[in-house]
Amino acid sequence: MEHELTLMAVHAHPDDEVLSTGGLLARCAAEGIRTVLVTCTNGEQGDDSGGVKPGEPGHDAEEVARRRLAEVRESAGILAVEHLELLGYRDSGMEGWSTNEDPRAFANVPLEESAGRLAELMERYRPQVVVTYDENGGYGHPDHIQAHRIAVAATEKTGIPDKLYYTAIPRSGIAKMFEVAKAAGVDVGFEPPDDFGVPDEMITSVVDVAPYAARKVKALEAHASQGENIFFLRLPEEVQHMVFANETFVRHFNRVDAAPDHEDDLFAGLR
Repeated sequence: MEHELTLMAVHAHPDDEVLSTGGLLARCAAEGIRTVLVTCTNGEQGDDSGGVKPGEPGHDAEEVARRRLAEVRESAGILAVEHLELLGYRDSGMEGWSTNEDPRAFANVPLEESAGRLAELMERYRPQVVVTYDENGGYGHPDHIQAHRIAVAATEKTGIPDKLYYTAIPRSGIAKMFEVAKAAGVDVGFEPPDDFGVPDEMITSVVDVAPYAARKVKALEAHASQGENIFFLRLPEEVQHMVFANETFVRHFNRVDAAPDHEDDLFAGLR
């Protein structure tokens, strides 16, 4: 089992697994690569029934967590994830929320504890490839940043992964996505700044996941409690498939000599 090709994706909340790595997880599973999804928090700070926001009257954090954990299990099944590991930490909420101060929040858990638990999973599954967020967590969410930190720390502690990747959306892709959303009459809810996303020249890896685009949509739909916040589900089907056709990454760490500088396969040099 030690030499079985294995992908480990380290994500912060239920539903994070779909947008940036759903196609990768599904493609790897179809290719016979063992897939492991690590979800760090229970998502307590998501929307409650009827779109009730955290902090509003009637928001039941524990019920939200119960619902979201059920949803990530369904999503993982759709994406054919072989092993779902739930670390069970408490959702920290968005940057600046009062929930950031909760000592139980994932972002406040001592790094040696949470990274140690992830290291134990790396020891168990021995992934050659690990995927997580960049040092800013993609967009600054405290839990995404913490997921990045523990993935890097566990990689360094164990020395097991051969490659570590950060999820990334190229700036050209961001511009195109918002262009097609507007053309389709979809209100995304905000205007991205010019520096939103990753400079195109930093992208090292582009994975074709077009055959799994429909499955990504179904996995997103499994996260029904958060559907109001997932504008991708409001896009026309043909636009969804275009947006979901590729997943892009920045390779942060590599010790595989045969891996090219620019890849279309995260397991290049390992197969």
